[in-house]
Amino acid sequence: MEIKQEEAWRQTHLGRLLGHAMRRFDERVLYLMAHNVNVPLALSNLAARAQVGAAHIHITRHLAIAGSRLTQLAASAGMTKQAMGDLVDQCEAWGLVVRAPDPQDARARLVKFTPDGMAWLQAFKEAVAQAEEEFRAEIGKDVAAVVAIGLEAYAGPAA
Repeated sequence: MEIKQEEAWRQTHLGRLLGHAMRRFDERVLYLMAHNVNVPLALSNLAARAQVGAAHIHITRHLAIAGSRLTQLAASAGMTKQAMGDLVDQCEAWGLVVRAPDPQDARARLVKFTPDGMAWLQAFKEAVAQAEEEFRAEIGKDVAAVVAIGLEAYAGPAA
């Protein structure tokens, strides 16, 4: 079925292109993490079988090295506390994170990376760097720089 010219905008508008680009980037990062020899085998297998998804990457992106309260983590990731709690439960079962007492408040708990979680975080850092390099190689260094500057400006200070 051919898309009529007056309807093409629905497939090619900026939001749709950004969404496709983000999914492609995240899929590449997860693939690279699944094949990183420093990632614990159980986590590598989960990533290779697509059990770990972009939603789980929110924890990797937003969890402070020293640990974060669930509410802070959820707010940082732009998720509800309940949704983040479900992700933390899964990541805890996989050995990526633990819940530990918060030294600032005995009633609160911190979500913290385990040693395997720190290996996962390092693999994430390496995968992002490689995916960014592949992006620059595919579209050119100058275009990639302009895209990054434009996205930073568009995303604003919260990015």
